Amino acid sequence: MGFSSAERERYARHILLKEIGGHGQQCLKAATVAIVGVGGLGAASGLYLAAAGVGRLRLIDHDEVSLSNLQRQIVYRSVDVGAPKVERARQALLALNDNLIVEAEPRRLGPSNGAALLGDATLVLDGSDDFATRFAVNAACHECAVTLVSGAVGRWQGQLATFKSGLTKTLAPDERLPCYRCFVPEAPPEAETCARDGIVGALTGVIGSMMALEAIKEITQAGDSLAGRVLIYDGLTATTRSVGLGRDFACPVCGALDLG
Repeated sequence: MGFSSAERERYARHILLKEIGGHGQQCLKAATVAIVGVGGLGAASGLYLAAAGVGRLRLIDHDEVSLSNLQRQIVYRSVDVGAPKVERARQALLALNDNLIVEAEPRRLGPSNGAALLGDATLVLDGSDDFATRFAVNAACHECAVTLVSGAVGRWQGQLATFKSGLTKTLAPDERLPCYRCFVPEAPPEAETCARDGIVGALTGVIGSMMALEAIKEITQAGDSLAGRVLIYDGLTATTRSVGLGRDFACPVCGALDLG
């Protein structure tokens, strides 16, 4: 898979990096990345993945643009209010980079369609804002052996992690990596929401950009993977810390492998 002269100029700063180079840029061009939730996190990560030259982006979101979204969801404009998010985000990403294929899926991802929507992806980014969707994304990624980069934000704090449980299913139990349900076994009784608790808009850009960065690293095999760790960023104190994640052998998703 070669590059046109325009592509070589567009991606020159990537190609100069020894950790990416021409081969890594080809991997990005050949990749399919599904973005679940084209809100604050999906908006920022989608823009950077489009700019990075990911060949196919699949945008999955059933929602429409609302005026309150514009405080943080930077892929949209005032004229987009009331329109389907995936359609307007698709137009914005193609305006940034028309070398891409951008697919719009205006529907909610759930247990019945997760594998169909995500099964052929190279990597999945989950920026959804409810636990039912996060659990469905995790289950599909585990079933289909697709790497998942998951992000979440609230008020002034954000977190992200990479999950590869499906890719390590054939390993011995103590060598397998955790899945998202090992990290969050059940939905909390009163989950924090942006609508109720608020959020500083720029935080979604910070975490969304970090999600895009981890996706680029995974696709090009650059640097150290975040798999097995969760990265926590506190915007109020300007501090970042990394915490190790262990497997839950009673996990309802990946723990079933250990039965018997």
